[in-house]
Amino acid sequence: MSDIFSELFAQEPIDPIEAARRSVRRKQRARFYQHATVAEAPEGFHILLDGKPVRTPARHLLAAPTRVLAEAIAAEWDGQRETIDPVRMPLTRLANAIIDGVAKSPQPVAAEIEKYLGSDLLCYRADTPERLVALQAQHWDPVIEWARDGLGARFVLAQGVVFAQQPEGAIAAAARAVPGDTNDVKELWRLGALSSITTLTGSALLALALAHGRLDADAAWAAANVDEDWNMQTWGGDEVALARREFRSTEMKAAATVLGGLAE
Repeated sequence: MSDIFSELFAQEPIDPIEAARRSVRRKQRARFYQHATVAEAPEGFHILLDGKPVRTPARHLLAAPTRVLAEAIAAEWDGQRETIDPVRMPLTRLANAIIDGVAKSPQPVAAEIEKYLGSDLLCYRADTPERLVALQAQHWDPVIEWARDGLGARFVLAQGVVFAQQPEGAIAAAARAVPGDTNDVKELWRLGALSSITTLTGSALLALALAHGRLDADAAWAAANVDEDWNMQTWGGDEVALARREFRSTEMKAAATVLGGLAE
């Protein structure tokens, strides 16, 4: 079973178009189990297929730190039909990445989030048109203010795309909110979810605000897509862009589910 899992999920593409192409080229595995369940163990809550534990591509046990997360992952497996489609299993893929990647090397993951703080999406504002300026302020200013008041991080705002050097103190203050306890499994999962949200949105501040309950997932997603929504309303969208957006939205919801599930 672990070899089947590895074959299905190893090196899954991030790009949804490429994912679709691969799914066409590759014959998907037939569903080989009847039921997905959860079993508690000292190291967490294991996902079982017909009573047998599943392993990640790196051959670690697929287990979550809370029952609610494990049950959500098991539900993805139960939701598969005649064949198993990894593209429709974002929680399983994120768990994969956390167990096989983040848990092994958390420091580089945290460092990458800190790197985003130096050029965060929310700090770069349009100067025209007036409606776009107002939308950015509506969605982004509350997060900038929360970072200032809640984290002690005073970020500099800039207009246009010219790089703005952020104060070292602001980056350091916000970075302290990034999980760093490598011995805490929940913190590793939180770090993995934060990393996913940061890369999906282009904003570590949005990820931190979501993790701290300052925004819900829908508000964070809307804030991340202010510019894209404006462009689509003005110029229209295309099929490829919409497919990518739908894929990213699903990934975002999975990461938000992880953050919410860790509160159990």
